[in-house]
Amino acid sequence: MSHRIFTMSFASVYPAYLAKMEKKGRTRAELDEVIEWLTGFDDAALAAHLEKGTTFEEFFAAAEINPHVALITGSVCGVKVQDVEDPLMRNIRYLDKLVDELSKGRPMEKVLRG
Repeated sequence: MSHRIFTMSFASVYPAYLAKMEKKGRTRAELDEVIEWLTGFDDAALAAHLEKGTTFEEFFAAAEINPHVALITGSVCGVKVQDVEDPLMRNIRYLDKLVDELSKGRPMEKVLRG
């Protein structure tokens, strides 16, 4: 089953993540740090994906997912991230969960499962 989000550009959703962060007093640098922890993309690689308009499918296909990603548990929109079957959707939900935790004021070391 293919979800519409798979073909959406990551760049089209990034501003929503950023707005959520800034509304809650967090910074772009913190958002980018969470994305780097999850995907392995440094600032230059992230900027290249944003500029290119990479789809979520391409974005996560190029990512080196953090080996500690299984430590991310809980619900996003009523769905337990650890129970999502599709690997791509699970990675997207992991990112959503990290963004939610950070925007809710959770300390960075806990968000990054440190």
